[in-house]
Amino acid sequence: MDHVLMTERLILRPVTVHDHAELLAHWTGADVRRFLFDGAVLSPAEISEVIEESVRAFAAAGHGLWLVRQKDGTELVGTAGLRPLEELGLEVFYSLEPAAWGKGYATEAARAVVEYALGPLGLPEVLAEVDEGNAASVAVVERLGMTAFDVVPGLLGQMTRYRRTP
Repeated sequence: MDHVLMTERLILRPVTVHDHAELLAHWTGADVRRFLFDGAVLSPAEISEVIEESVRAFAAAGHGLWLVRQKDGTELVGTAGLRPLEELGLEVFYSLEPAAWGKGYATEAARAVVEYALGPLGLPEVLAEVDEGNAASVAVVERLGMTAFDVVPGLLGQMTRYRRTP
């Protein structure tokens, strides 16, 4: 199965070990990690673990972490992926370079991942978990047709859980 996803403006391709430096630079940006990692800075070793886990997940189950780029450029737009949300299922997640904010890229990339998960992967549902105060991500999950089903405590406040089925 080809794990490269294409949208009108973006190309999403699975991360590899060759993406370590770029991913480290992206995920250590304060604005990028604020909601994705609750403000924590991932170490180079932790980035390596994420990449290795993604490579294994793609090989075993067809999903993991994608790098997101504009189709017509080499600049990194961000990341998108599927990862386990406790024992509930897989959640869609994403991060964008601040220069890419406000252009609809988060919705476009996340939609590609959700449609891939519900289509070719055959998942019964896709989840999302959004931190309280992350209005931009609430708007993204709502545009994806996801509906809220639970509120749980998080490290930095409450988190709302969303789901979408086929």
